[in-house]
Amino acid sequence: MTGFQSRGAFVNVRTTKRVVKAIFFDYDGVLTRDKTGSLTTNRYLSAQTGIAFDRVCRALRKHNRALNNGEARYAEVWPAVCAELEHDVPLDLIIKAFESTPMNDEMMRLARGLKGRYFVGIITDNKKERIDHLREYQRLPEVFSPIIVSAEVRCTKANPRIFELALACLCVDPADSIFIDNTRGNLVAPAALGMKTVHFDDEKNDVAGLVRVLETAYGVSPQARPTVRRAEDLRR
Repeated sequence: MTGFQSRGAFVNVRTTKRVVKAIFFDYDGVLTRDKTGSLTTNRYLSAQTGIAFDRVCRALRKHNRALNNGEARYAEVWPAVCAELEHDVPLDLIIKAFESTPMNDEMMRLARGLKGRYFVGIITDNKKERIDHLREYQRLPEVFSPIIVSAEVRCTKANPRIFELALACLCVDPADSIFIDNTRGNLVAPAALGMKTVHFDDEKNDVAGLVRVLETAYGVSPQARPTVRRAEDLRR
């Protein structure tokens, strides 16, 4: 993959001549300040229960794949989690853990600035219950559509299908879209489809650098005056 780096962002520049119609964001580590949703949830549960963070991580880690793949729900795995922790943790603490997610305000401002000129969506490996709750709590649909969640579509970002589903929702070609993620491994499948990809360094959180990459490499400018275009026009 050829490309260049601007501080916290690495961009694949294989297909820069197509007009961008859709921009997809990863959720955790891009739209939020925590690298993963597990970090957010486990930190909150540890703080509220007094159970060591590492113990909480171990108890939930063994169920993480099933939860992200839509093969299990929190209510189903919770008895095993409590047994592992040797503590009767109220299940409703999970909702408060979801709500403790620290949003990346700069990135959200960028997404809002892009909305209207482009389709703006989310593609995330995540638990259904978490994103279902955060859709309403954080009012995500006001900015993002579609919101594609691994647990709902039963495949993760390692599988090109999750990206194909997102593109199909908008009738957009892969070459006319961008996917932004904080994990390089999650960029392999979309790049193979022909999507433009940008790696965002969540530790640097250089949103201004990301804007420069989007403008320089792809002609995407959130600073331009938004012009609302009909979906039918964007699909041509």
